[in-house]
Amino acid sequence: MKLLEDRIRRDGTIRGTDVLKVDRFLNHQMDIALINELGKEFHRLFADCGVNKILTIEASGIGIACLTAQYFNVPVIFAKKNKTKNIAGDVYTSKVESFTHGKVYDIIVSKEFLGPQDRVLLIDDFLANGSALQGLIKLVQDAGATLVGAGICVEKAFQPGGDLIRSMGVRVESLARVKSMDESTHSIEFC
Repeated sequence: MKLLEDRIRRDGTIRGTDVLKVDRFLNHQMDIALINELGKEFHRLFADCGVNKILTIEASGIGIACLTAQYFNVPVIFAKKNKTKNIAGDVYTSKVESFTHGKVYDIIVSKEFLGPQDRVLLIDDFLANGSALQGLIKLVQDAGATLVGAGICVEKAFQPGGDLIRSMGVRVESLARVKSMDESTHSIEFC
């Protein structure tokens, strides 16, 4: 998606050859008009899939998922990284390793909100090594729900996550696929 690629070139920050910061517009400070356009594009891509739930992981995916959900007119579920007192009853759990934070989290979704009747679209800001998506996929599978695909804003195509998730038979639609980037030359190349 040229709109997102242009914004990454203009306002993204490269650290080394593997960290791309988009916190000026996507996952810390959020440009709502831009994210609204991303939501429209995800809807265009998955409109014929019968989506009735959108699932993401806290925290960076929530805003993107919400603006996407308005086009599908469906609820958003976000997997929490910690069990809290206000999640009562049975839960689905999965482990996720965060590329950014270098930690392993247990992610949790209440069984009340996800079940066999659901057709789920996953939405996230980044795809790097694929751990977050693998964790979300496990939650969908454990619920007996149908996974229709994953909508990703930025895929680092030089890391193994995209190939891994696609090899699992999951449809992945990434709006910007980064082929390479280099902080020393301030360059970024898209697929």
